[in-house]
Amino acid sequence: MSLSAIILAAGRSTRMKSALPKVLHEICGRPMLDYVLTACFDAGCEKVMVVVGHGKEEVMSAFAHEKRIVWVEQAEQLGTGHAARMCQSHLLNQSGDVFILTGDGPLIRGQVLRTLLNAHREEHAAGSMATAMLDNPFGYGRVVRDAEGNFIEIVEELDASPEQREIREVFPSYYCIKAQELCFAFDRLTNNNKKREYYLTDVFGILRQAGKKVVAVQAVAIEDTLAVNDRQQQADVDAIMQDRIQRQLREAGISIVAGDTVYIESGVSIGRDTIIHPFSHIGRDASIGSNCVVGPFAAISRQASIPDNSTVVGNDVLPLQPWRSA
Repeated sequence: MSLSAIILAAGRSTRMKSALPKVLHEICGRPMLDYVLTACFDAGCEKVMVVVGHGKEEVMSAFAHEKRIVWVEQAEQLGTGHAARMCQSHLLNQSGDVFILTGDGPLIRGQVLRTLLNAHREEHAAGSMATAMLDNPFGYGRVVRDAEGNFIEIVEELDASPEQREIREVFPSYYCIKAQELCFAFDRLTNNNKKREYYLTDVFGILRQAGKKVVAVQAVAIEDTLAVNDRQQQADVDAIMQDRIQRQLREAGISIVAGDTVYIESGVSIGRDTIIHPFSHIGRDASIGSNCVVGPFAAISRQASIPDNSTVVGNDVLPLQPWRSA
């Protein structure tokens, strides 16, 4: 059964106060959109439809090397439902499942998508969503269930009643829907809401009202719900990603001393028994060998290659000096 994805990446950088398209802003040295694409491919997607609008030329140029992307333009922004519907012509002859994600959610992980997909297929659902439980659900669509715990609908913050706003289960925009059921729902979307926009979240309610099975799976960790809409949120997400990068390196046998003073960009490869000392910066896709000493105060550029048994001081790479007692 085929598997593809739609990524919504047409938004402007209005709250970022930037001329750069939002999805190209970096988290730990890599564009946000790159993380979402990686999660899709890790989950098994054969192709990804990326909906672009503002700054489309820059976005397309940045990912011109990736042949699994199908570029789709949203010329007029009428809501998330309208954006996703721009991909309908690519789905008409598809019989598999489709993820729908946002391009400004770089903390998404392939393993969460696989969990969602497995539940979706095991339940033989028309549409499925991954949800999260938040102590402060402000700003998120609330997941409304009946007394038996079955999904009823998603209500956006602006349209929610005071009682619905008390719901802690939220929908962080992780969709998995059968392609043909998605097309069925697209044809029935309306903009009867306070913002007069076509909400993609209405797709689930449309499917349920038509008697089709919809599943809501609590599978998203709190930190994975964070998206980037402004510079502070970018900094918050960057800090979480940096912690992930350093944890993975430590688990692989690398020592990082005073990690809050060290910054390691995405895609770095480091050999076992290497030590990273304080105030060091390692650029994206750099390769560092085993048994190295980096820093303190080291700066390793992007895509640099450091051989085994080296010491990096500032910008200089030296042979590792043997340890001697005083």
